[in-house]
Amino acid sequence: MFPASRYSAAKAHRCIRALKTVQLEHAAPQQYTTINRRASSSVTTPPITTHYTIHSRDKDPRWEGIEMERFADEADVVIVGGGPAGLSAAIRLKQLANEQEKELRVCLVEKASQIGAHTLSGACLEPSALSELIPDWKERGAPLNTPVTEDVFSLLTEKHRIPIPILPGLPMVNHGNYIVRLGNFVRWLGEQAEELGVEIYPGYAASEVLFHEDGSVKGIATNDVGIAKDGSPKDVFERGMELHAKVTLFGEGCHGHLAKQLYKQFNLRENCEPQTYAIGLKEVWAIDKKKWRPGRVEHSVGWPLNRNTYGGSFLYHLDEGEPLVALGFVIGLDYSNPYLSPFREFQRWKHHPSVAPTLEGGTRIGYGARALNEGGIQSIPKLTFPGGLLIGCSPGFMNVPKIKGTHTAMKSGMLAAEAIFPKITAENPESETLGLHVPEYAESLKKSWVWKELYAVRNIRPSFHNYFGLYGGMVYTGVFYWICRGKEPWTLKHAGLDADQLKPAKECTPIEYPKPDGKISFDLLSSVALSGTNHEGDQPAHLTLKNDSVPVERNLAIYDGPEQRFCPAGVYEYVPLETGDGMRLQINAQNCVHCKTCDIKDPSQNINWVVPEGGGGPAYNGM
Repeated sequence: MFPASRYSAAKAHRCIRALKTVQLEHAAPQQYTTINRRASSSVTTPPITTHYTIHSRDKDPRWEGIEMERFADEADVVIVGGGPAGLSAAIRLKQLANEQEKELRVCLVEKASQIGAHTLSGACLEPSALSELIPDWKERGAPLNTPVTEDVFSLLTEKHRIPIPILPGLPMVNHGNYIVRLGNFVRWLGEQAEELGVEIYPGYAASEVLFHEDGSVKGIATNDVGIAKDGSPKDVFERGMELHAKVTLFGEGCHGHLAKQLYKQFNLRENCEPQTYAIGLKEVWAIDKKKWRPGRVEHSVGWPLNRNTYGGSFLYHLDEGEPLVALGFVIGLDYSNPYLSPFREFQRWKHHPSVAPTLEGGTRIGYGARALNEGGIQSIPKLTFPGGLLIGCSPGFMNVPKIKGTHTAMKSGMLAAEAIFPKITAENPESETLGLHVPEYAESLKKSWVWKELYAVRNIRPSFHNYFGLYGGMVYTGVFYWICRGKEPWTLKHAGLDADQLKPAKECTPIEYPKPDGKISFDLLSSVALSGTNHEGDQPAHLTLKNDSVPVERNLAIYDGPEQRFCPAGVYEYVPLETGDGMRLQINAQNCVHCKTCDIKDPSQNINWVVPEGGGGPAYNGM
């Protein structure tokens, strides 16, 4: 789906000679495993989870005699994640090094096969951070082709659209912003980084945090390749590689799997609220040119969601030489009804009388989904620890009412670079640990416009937790934000973990969704096909379960299996046992679009998302 790129896995092969990707011509057939409702069942079932993070290889005789030594390489800075934050940090580091004529090795690893292939956003980009980082971005050909020309905000009922005025100063104002395909923008950032000398290695997933003996972060290890679906080593097994650094920046994106480990290791969430999330689903359509209004931005709240379910829609008209629109639906993952399906709510929304006419006669050309941080400033963890920093959407700098986080993520990466540069280039850096601790990053962030912006909107998202839901939140925003600009002397709290908000199925009403018509609305599997998602088939499922018995015994029994509805890619299915006396969970890991929703919303917190072999996942083309 992608044109030839300088950031391919082939380049990484040339740059890291010891790091090899195992590619098998023939994948083993999918094998799914079962769990019985009845402990007394005579059916023998292999485990669902075979991943080594759950089942240690040390006690597995199949791994005896396997060479487990890893090659190690050194850099000044290692960056995990090739998104806006990671690339902005890399660019800023090399800018500073070039300005001061310092030698600095910056290595960036990205799990996608190409830079931008896992990037998905609306996106309406606020260019403030970009202008600070690369002032001549227009001359350099940044793909910001569509300035916003119209701004529309509406409340939807089932049959009507009620316009809501966008008052000056409200977060929803988009004057001066650009509608972009964020994957293309990120790819362009990668080009700028490489021109400055950043070493970019796509197709290699950081799977493990490495530590010095004193407990500080030493770097990361990429994942092993050549492991069969049953957890045994293949003949082509190869160990991952270690990348050591003075400082490691973690910019994995929303709900990063290494960040979760760091939260526990350094107790980084001790003094903040739990993060709260949303799932965003997106499509790209080619529409009738007569309906095309380049630069038009539309947002809505209301139908098809009830007043107590947070969410809304976007519809952006792109100006990229052909009549394209990007549209999507965002639903807060603190919803309570286990029968709700974010994907099917999105498909239903497209049939609204104010939306469907734009799409009629058009062709859907792209689909994807991702989770978003919505906790705001209340949920930002401690950002620094010995040997490392958290940047971008990993800790969560999204401005929720703006529905924007790219500009704040970029700025966080820039501030991180400016904070660590003096220490990593000092001849005798002062540090109590081998991995450098840089608390100055958090201090500079709190003095920046990022913190000021997030503080001003801190109460808008939690204000929806009231009896009137959507309507109470809108009134709060109109009164307190528009008048006080976020200066009210209180800070509202969130409801708690999203996973704890689901009610038992018996307390909720099942939701009847209309069947897709194949013209405006579509089924799930044909949608996933448009994402280009693929994984090596013969590898352990990266959707791991801490306890294989929990899905049937708890999630299905109490919540009627909500994972088969909140997953936007059809990864989880409950199917009958071959004996006919119960149900089993089937995990279609190859469908996973890496949105992390399952890890967030699972009411048992039994699912742990880890990285699959590098290069696997969606292959978004400018999403």
